[in-house]
Amino acid sequence: MGQSRRDFLKKAGLGIGMFTILPRQVLGAMGNKKYVAPSDQLTKGIIGTGGIGMTNLHFSNDPSCRLVALCDVDRNHLSGAVNAAKERWNIQPQTYSDWRDLVHDPNVDVVHIATPSHWHGIMAVEAARAGKDIFCEKPMTRTIGEGQKLVEVIKENGNIFRLDTWFRFKDTFYGLGTTVEPLKKLVESGLLGWPLTVRISGATGFAWKFFWTGKENLVPQPIPEELDYDMWLGPAPYKPYHPHRVHSTFRGYWDYESGGLGDMGQHYIDPVQYILGKDDTFPVKVEVDAPEQHSDAVGIWRSITYTYEDGCKIILEGEGFESQGKVPYIEGPKGKVYKGFECTIPDIMYKLSEMPDPAPRHTDFIECIKNRQKFALDEVIGHHSCTVVNMGSCALRLGRTLNFDPKTQRFIGDDAANQLINQPMRSPWASYML
Repeated sequence: MGQSRRDFLKKAGLGIGMFTILPRQVLGAMGNKKYVAPSDQLTKGIIGTGGIGMTNLHFSNDPSCRLVALCDVDRNHLSGAVNAAKERWNIQPQTYSDWRDLVHDPNVDVVHIATPSHWHGIMAVEAARAGKDIFCEKPMTRTIGEGQKLVEVIKENGNIFRLDTWFRFKDTFYGLGTTVEPLKKLVESGLLGWPLTVRISGATGFAWKFFWTGKENLVPQPIPEELDYDMWLGPAPYKPYHPHRVHSTFRGYWDYESGGLGDMGQHYIDPVQYILGKDDTFPVKVEVDAPEQHSDAVGIWRSITYTYEDGCKIILEGEGFESQGKVPYIEGPKGKVYKGFECTIPDIMYKLSEMPDPAPRHTDFIECIKNRQKFALDEVIGHHSCTVVNMGSCALRLGRTLNFDPKTQRFIGDDAANQLINQPMRSPWASYML
């Protein structure tokens, strides 16, 4: 394959952020916009143009990172994305129907993975091996084993990885009425005592997509002409086509995700891992309260409880908790915190103002790429919070409590659960994860 711009810079012994023809601050003929020399620009390609990949946050083109390639297995989605690029920026990105062609395009620096979840692990691993930096949608991977492999491959290749859930950095955390910083300071202060219980419930908006469930006994339908269904399925087991299995409703099937838990779980759990200081470990037990699950279609559940070695707990509340009354978000032996940062500890805001802020983190993905610095939510941290999600998925599918060894990342004394860590893949996709 041809030599990419990144390969050239690496072989020349120069970092991407160092090699410039003109200073990045030079003002050019772009009015009041900053001119960025072509040698200092990054380029990106987006895989998946039917949903999240087309939102304003991700479908972008600017001087720091130009959009140069698009890929989708649905011709209608792809043509819509091309038309949008023409209308917004008067550009004509390269188009692909096979994601491997985009990943190995030497003109692409950054691969943005915005596909259904069963593709995330394979695509990210192959992009890492191709020397690309990676922006991946949540959940990071569909299985624990895929996350383990991705961490391993990125360590070998030195890629910069960003997982796209941002509530540990900015914005008001879903339904809680506060950012995570004061919660982090409060937990680190010890004022609440230890261990802590975090309750993620309807009161904090978790019921928003809780009912992402599948349908049983689907009647096979003709495959639309514009859709490459075999490529859409990829590593997943072959199932006859039905429109409810693909595109926006795919989340309701175990082959592709795990319903609302898979769709929203990492958004909620990742900030909690950060708040509790658990970015480098996993729970040791997961308990479920749920009806027996269908083998294909994801069903509802009532609660999932995770317990850490030190006694801290995360409780996810589902059916029956949508409109519950006032409940604490974080509770310890010495105090409680409710929605809106209402705290039972007197003068809490004054006390927190006297305490140091959390350590700063690298949250500018483009600058991280140019400086070769780890992004604040990289593949290692992302694997930890995604594993919490996938532990819950395994427990739900099996309908029982599971014990987990954080060191080996294996379930204890449960062969069926361990079989879900690395699940079978259709040929030829399994070879990509070796």
